[in-house]
Amino acid sequence: MSQSAASLAHLPFELVYEDGEPMEDHWHVIGKDLLIDQVHQVMAERGRSDYFTSGNIFVYYSFEQADDVVKGRPYFRGPDFFYVGGVEGQRERHAWVAWEEGGRLPDLIVELLSPKTAHVDRTTKKELYARTFRTPEYYLYDFETMDLEGFLLAGDVYVPMVPNAQGRLRSRQLGLDLGLWRGIQDEVETTWLRFYDPDGRLVPTREEAASQRAEAERQRAEAASQRAEVERQRADAAEARAEAALAELERLRAKLGNL
Repeated sequence: MSQSAASLAHLPFELVYEDGEPMEDHWHVIGKDLLIDQVHQVMAERGRSDYFTSGNIFVYYSFEQADDVVKGRPYFRGPDFFYVGGVEGQRERHAWVAWEEGGRLPDLIVELLSPKTAHVDRTTKKELYARTFRTPEYYLYDFETMDLEGFLLAGDVYVPMVPNAQGRLRSRQLGLDLGLWRGIQDEVETTWLRFYDPDGRLVPTREEAASQRAEAERQRAEAASQRAEVERQRADAAEARAEAALAELERLRAKLGNL
């Protein structure tokens, strides 16, 4: 059952925020959240807040499409993951409503394929993103085959991107590479889609970054403790040498006194 948002004064109907349908599987949920988390982390590192990133929420690009959705026509739902740069990022959005965002639509979209959605992602959505959204970058990833595809907008169509030597695709919108990473996320091990710096560094999630900071602090504390121990040993050695010299001096004085 669909749920509605508060009425907008300039619309004769209420926008729908949810369709009641979950994402395809647990992998898709984790994969979406992983990409979102990495973008938040890298933007924090860059000191930026002028962006919005989300996934699996409605994207409204026209009144007509919104009317279709409200009337229960499965005209369009949200991308699995998307990013918009240069926008007000510090406010809550239940959906991306283009006419409330100065006409802006996603700069980058990722769809996580499944047998159920692959055909639509490769045809209907691909055409919509190219001709209507004018989204500069579109990516497709299949968890089962571990195939990653990227497309750049050229006119009204997408042309395939060429991966680099590491098999990654350079995002001009984010200044990052999109590639594969085998590991465990939320107790699920598979080959995930992740972002990399141009120098090859895996962009951490916020939790990974916090763990890295904690480990770096532990190593700094350990190094400081080791330096303190070295200094203590040097001080002990210096004190021992001073005591030995004093003892030798006393011995010589005693010897001279007996002459």
